[in-house]
Amino acid sequence: MALLGGADKVGVLFVCMGNICRSPTAEGVFRHRIEQARLQNRVLVDSAGTHAYHIGQPPDRRSIATAAQRSYALNGLKARKVVPEDFTKFEFVLAMDRDNLGALQRLRPPNHPGHLGLLLDFAPDQSLREVPDPYYGGPKGFELVLDLIEAAADGLLVRVQQRLEQP
Repeated sequence: MALLGGADKVGVLFVCMGNICRSPTAEGVFRHRIEQARLQNRVLVDSAGTHAYHIGQPPDRRSIATAAQRSYALNGLKARKVVPEDFTKFEFVLAMDRDNLGALQRLRPPNHPGHLGLLLDFAPDQSLREVPDPYYGGPKGFELVLDLIEAAADGLLVRVQQRLEQP
């Protein structure tokens, strides 16, 4: 797969609705996993939203605080909207829920050779298949989001490492 201009680099894009709660949290967690695995020069990680509600804004303060409690940094991230070009840059395009997956399926070019699916597909032991939006809830919702993302990040890291080992 020749995304990103070569087979030695893999792109991963996390997508939710507004790009201020779930997807930036996933980006922060996965960046941390990639750094721990010393793969930051071989994996491009980003996040985006299917809607333009919060373009240019930082992640929700509750997401930042919850992530920081577990040593994940979300500082410097800014919300953006998914664009068709993302399908040329990212081999893995992962939605937080089925609604956003549907929006991505409509945007996906017919020739995108990568993986488009739900993030929790990489956490088969989880009973939930979608990462719930914590925006209108309390702190427990943000904790649940982080729990689910951490579980999926571990499975995704294994898949990305396998992909990088392919000739």
